[in-house]
Amino acid sequence: MSASLRPVSGDPRAVFALVREWVRDGGEPVVIRTSGSTGEPKDVILSHTAMLASARATLDRLGGPGGWLQAMPVTGVGGLQVLVRSALAGLEPVYAADHPTLADAVRAIPGDRRYASLVPTQVHRLLESGSIDLFRSLDALLIGGAAVPPDMLDALEGVTVVRTYGMSETCGGCVYDGVPLDGVEVRIDESGQVLLSGPVLFDGYADPVATAAVLRDGWFATADLGEMVDGRLRITGRSDDVVISGGVNIPLPAVTQALRGLEGVRDAIALGVPDEEWGSRVVAYVVPADAVCLDGLRLDALRDAVEERGLPRTWAPREVVLLDALPLLPGGKIDRRALQGPAA
Repeated sequence: MSASLRPVSGDPRAVFALVREWVRDGGEPVVIRTSGSTGEPKDVILSHTAMLASARATLDRLGGPGGWLQAMPVTGVGGLQVLVRSALAGLEPVYAADHPTLADAVRAIPGDRRYASLVPTQVHRLLESGSIDLFRSLDALLIGGAAVPPDMLDALEGVTVVRTYGMSETCGGCVYDGVPLDGVEVRIDESGQVLLSGPVLFDGYADPVATAAVLRDGWFATADLGEMVDGRLRITGRSDDVVISGGVNIPLPAVTQALRGLEGVRDAIALGVPDEEWGSRVVAYVVPADAVCLDGLRLDALRDAVEERGLPRTWAPREVVLLDALPLLPGGKIDRRALQGPAA
């Protein structure tokens, strides 16, 4: 398949050749096709000015240009930004696909400064392989695309971890460890929604109606809920992560957090699915740690355990689905649409 920047597609090496020329000479905006994990996919239009503003602000925050690991799909903004930063540094990235393992690829990163940008799933796999010393050799390990579990941060002690927050519409991560990049502004509106502004914002979607719904007066409405704590942004959930079940408002992130803290649970997520009686019912999608844990993860036991962790009984899941693994999108986020069909 031939490479393209509108929308971004093709082999990473071929895309990098286009990106290197685009960074140097400018040109029409690139187009990222979003994953559509919770809704219909959108084509996000990102200008040369916005992408370079994001890349340069990132390098300024990290301490300067360097060599990068390319381990995420370049069709997503996280993977594409690795190529843009590499082009600014004048160094071709290390392509993870060229190496037997991700650990081997990390060892091959060139430059006086060395960086990697990964999603939590990739970090988890590297930790399981006993590769934490490789992380310590990096000048920064950027982790984004999903929340970073506290136990993962504990396991990464001694590693220069940078937790990133952003999305395709902001040319990738624009808030690092809760602090906006230079030029980026954060505001919390009256409903608790996070609004973002600055030179990194997208031009809009291909659909102008969809653009008008989220981009107003230079501010992008993220649909994320958050708060500023001691000058740092803390994400608390999403406005679409609250479901009404039997007349009760249930914040799904709180239920998910409780599920993930239960003994015998390797991973979990709580989602709302349509229900004729309740309007929506909360379903717990759970990956057991091992077969021994199954009895403790049956519905009644799980509902009791969630309540014991301090949540109202009315928030407890009404159905549990046991899985070998949660389905993921290419960028590492949980594929909610794959889960929210009829529960098995």
